Amino acid sequence: MIAPRFAFSIHATDGLARTGEIAMGRGTIRTPAFMPVGTAGTVKAMRPAEVRATGADIILGNTYHLMLRPGAERVAKLGGLHAFSGWDRPILTDSGGYQVMSLSALTKRSEDGVSFKSHLDGSAHHLSPERSIEIQRLLGSDIIMAFDELVPTTTSREVQAEAMARSMRWAKRSRAAFDGGGDHAARAAIFGIQQGALDRDLRQASADALLEIGFDGYAVGGLAVGEGQDAMFACLDYAPQQLDPAKPRYLMGVGKPDDIVGAVERGIDMFDCVLPTRSGRNGQAFTWDGPVNIRNARWAEDLSPIDPESPIAEWSRAYLHHLIKSGEMLGAMLLTQHNLWFYQQVMAGLRAAITEQRLKSWASDFRTRYASRSSPARGGSRP
Repeated sequence: MIAPRFAFSIHATDGLARTGEIAMGRGTIRTPAFMPVGTAGTVKAMRPAEVRATGADIILGNTYHLMLRPGAERVAKLGGLHAFSGWDRPILTDSGGYQVMSLSALTKRSEDGVSFKSHLDGSAHHLSPERSIEIQRLLGSDIIMAFDELVPTTTSREVQAEAMARSMRWAKRSRAAFDGGGDHAARAAIFGIQQGALDRDLRQASADALLEIGFDGYAVGGLAVGEGQDAMFACLDYAPQQLDPAKPRYLMGVGKPDDIVGAVERGIDMFDCVLPTRSGRNGQAFTWDGPVNIRNARWAEDLSPIDPESPIAEWSRAYLHHLIKSGEMLGAMLLTQHNLWFYQQVMAGLRAAITEQRLKSWASDFRTRYASRSSPARGGSRP
């Protein structure tokens, strides 16, 4: 049987939450799904087989970083991002728009695209919808993101409306560029990105424009940029429902485990975030009892594991404390592995709870335990 280009099926629902699968040529993605971030062609401190062993079905690569180093054309020459990095399952690439806005010096926006200087060496570059899609095609992405313009939620409504409207024009150009991609378009997918900050009417206008263009999936963009969880959830109370219910919904850049649980309850299917890997490198471990700062002196003589079921359970908190305090790279590697495993355990718990129609109680138990910092965070039994 020939693998489908892209097929999303919903297997069960519980309230607004859904669980299902995305079938693609390089593998099946179980939803709700968390995508570890491999910004520069690697999930930091992890080998591909280790990432897969945590339960990840798909990872994320970054257009902006890879176009600057080593260059999209070079990656294509070397066989594409999958062969180059050693990851043989699906890869989603973001469009580069967020990084252009947040990392680049002397950014100049126009209807054509964005001109900017590299944060690495100051070299001049231009990124348009067409070039963003071309780069993602050269990388060999399985899921391509439309190029969009992100503005902070603190800007005026006029600025937000202008950015949303431009993003929708760029979405149409992104779709046209994708459709002109020949063989790659026949085996990849493209997602549109809803914008509109925290304004319900702007979000609806964005959704209407995206649905008219038509995409394989839809992302809720422009959140998790400092507005706080309450404001984000208030937006998610309506934004996902404005999108096609038969297509996957992807909340970009989110987030903390309790952010993910709340977003799944509101109908989101896909997530990505640097938090589990970045936190691991900085000495923070995520557990069912909340985050643990392994640098804390309380762990210096604690022989218990972070979690008895963790893939790093053979190493004690005392040893992890020593590694992090000593600046040993093994500490970052082990905590990153644990954090990615924990995130995938949360996703597995969510999928099971939705399937068994017990999401409300599972989420309530999770939040109660995760928010309680009074216990020594021994890990172990799940909600």
